[in-house]
Amino acid sequence: MEGGREPSVWSKRQESCKMPLQGEKVSPEDWLFSYKGVLYPAKVTSPETFEALKSFEARSDDMILAGYPKSGTNWLGQILRELESTDAKYTEEEMKERINEENKLKTFPRLEFGDPGIYERMKKLPSRRIIVTHLPPHLLPPSILQSKAKVLLLVRNPKDTAVSYYHFYNNMPVLPSFASWDEYFPAFMNGKVTWGSYFDHLVEWNKYIDHERIMMISYEELKEDQVLGMKRIAAFFGFSLCEEDFARIAEKTTFQAMKAKSKETHGNFGDILFQKGVVGSWRDLFSKAQNEEMDQKFEECLGGTKLAAKMKYDVYCKA
Repeated sequence: MEGGREPSVWSKRQESCKMPLQGEKVSPEDWLFSYKGVLYPAKVTSPETFEALKSFEARSDDMILAGYPKSGTNWLGQILRELESTDAKYTEEEMKERINEENKLKTFPRLEFGDPGIYERMKKLPSRRIIVTHLPPHLLPPSILQSKAKVLLLVRNPKDTAVSYYHFYNNMPVLPSFASWDEYFPAFMNGKVTWGSYFDHLVEWNKYIDHERIMMISYEELKEDQVLGMKRIAAFFGFSLCEEDFARIAEKTTFQAMKAKSKETHGNFGDILFQKGVVGSWRDLFSKAQNEEMDQKFEECLGGTKLAAKMKYDVYCKA
């Protein structure tokens, strides 16, 4: 699927997410709100939207991409769109229709973003819908896990996720900044960031790891062998693609290729959303004590779990 939706969506979003004027006082509640004990950015969603989300009606052919912020959902979302549209063989007219309907939503494509009326408007989206969310299972609308919709769960090693989220926090106009990495680190560890604790997120998804309609893939395995990862995803969703399709999509959706086009697809937020895209950048910021603290936390929360084994924590997160 070619870019065509994001520019207008992002340009609208940028108008409503401008930084406060210099000297203008901004209180914490202007930036964030709490819903069920977890913080969210007030510029892009609201408690009323979360309440409306409960009534969202999933379709049996919906494709749900779930992942904590900065775990690679922008990248994998584009890969999934390319796989789906290649399998569907949309005509140019059908493609235009899909893009037009998505543009009418007037919000960045995350399930929990927008005004409370967003879910009524989403009913007009043509199937197959690709729905991206940062939410854990207990906050997803019941219809998703009760329907035959399939969920692709993306995970990323928590140290790189923490570092990427730190840069995102300090660059994204809809979020308050942290004065330093050392100020941010305890907030991340204690879930005092938007979307809450990454550890809680992983613990909850681990309960669904054997669910027949949920497949887990890691950011790191996609970086190691993108074509192999895409073949796994295609098999899960029942897509039929040839070797040439996989090669073409892999070339088109490398992190570098997407970053190069990010101004076109995501406006001024492109550089914020696509930073380095490398594995292991956590080594630049973590102190010895912080390393040990996260190793211990991960072991306490996820040690011995299937999800931990699939994430290869010892490979990617040991100093």
